[in-house]
Amino acid sequence: MSVATTAKANRTLQAWWRAAPRPLWVVTPLLLVICIPVADAFLPPDIHLAHLLVVATAVTAIGTGPRPTALIGALSVLALIAAGAERRVLSTESVLVELVSLAALCMLLVAFTLLRDRHQRELARARAVSDRAQRVVLRPLPEQAGAVSLASEYHSAEADTYIGGDLYAAARTSDSTRLIIGDVRGKGLASISDTAIVLGAFRAAAHRQIPLAELVAYVEDAVSWGLAEFSESDPEAAERFVTAVVLDIPDEEPVVHMISCGHPPPLLLRPAAQTTTALHVTQPAPPLGLGAMSETVYTAATFPFQDGDRILLYTDGVTETRDSEGTFYPLAERVQRWAEHAPGPLLREITADLRAYAGGLLNDDMAMMLVQRGGVPAPA
Repeated sequence: MSVATTAKANRTLQAWWRAAPRPLWVVTPLLLVICIPVADAFLPPDIHLAHLLVVATAVTAIGTGPRPTALIGALSVLALIAAGAERRVLSTESVLVELVSLAALCMLLVAFTLLRDRHQRELARARAVSDRAQRVVLRPLPEQAGAVSLASEYHSAEADTYIGGDLYAAARTSDSTRLIIGDVRGKGLASISDTAIVLGAFRAAAHRQIPLAELVAYVEDAVSWGLAEFSESDPEAAERFVTAVVLDIPDEEPVVHMISCGHPPPLLLRPAAQTTTALHVTQPAPPLGLGAMSETVYTAATFPFQDGDRILLYTDGVTETRDSEGTFYPLAERVQRWAEHAPGPLLREITADLRAYAGGLLNDDMAMMLVQRGGVPAPA
């Protein structure tokens, strides 16, 4: 059985467990405690069902806590005593062994539920702390920033984590909105430290009235310093880098300034004209963390960005998603299907289509941002 099939089966069982009514986990075992001794009384002497009372306690332990498990366990022991007394075999060696075994197993199941509940409480606290910490690093984007509206979608490659190796952020200056989207080499939890370095550097400098080239140079210095610091304890840090696109969108001028550091080109969407254009820069920069190797001079490219235009920023976790035949996801073609959707619903449609395209599982970090200048259409 494959890992994907096992994970899917596990999620199905968990969903069924959560969906089952809580009283069902007590009522069903209680019926077993009542019915098994009654049925035992009407069966031939050589057929004995009372040993099945352990099922009642086990079922209760699966779906409830220690107190209901202890209650059903005690009733099961009493039911076994009643069944033995009714058949006048209570003092026989076989029934005494069954009785001691049932009592011991019930106590073990109660202990199991106590340990399980404590573990679940500890896990819930750890997840709550982890979620808060991760959301501090990858903050939600505002719906509106200056002259543009924003929407985002994110998927981490590792289960139960909010962020991984992809990143995005937005910041305001006095007259423009600045955005970054990036992809750390690697994925999941192992790349969060690099994600934090990039986002911290961007947020520290993006609100200043400095040219876009100086902002990217500042982020490059911070990433290079951070990776050099980590390389002392982690030899692989010297091989890490971050691809990124940094945008500056003036409030009063219908353009967008962009510097690309080895990142996939954003898509310019014009719903009115039903066109999708990749924004390729003529002077791309190396990924962040590698700029010092070539003494890079950053140059911003400028593209028209009119009212109603949209820019779709994404990481390679989107475009490198494959179908069952190994074909990459055709983002530029698919996005036109939902051109009339508002930014948030459009990104959700792409995410759902990605999952369907990949057969239900996304195996890489994935991030998308949609930026629209001017008014936002009604949600579709």
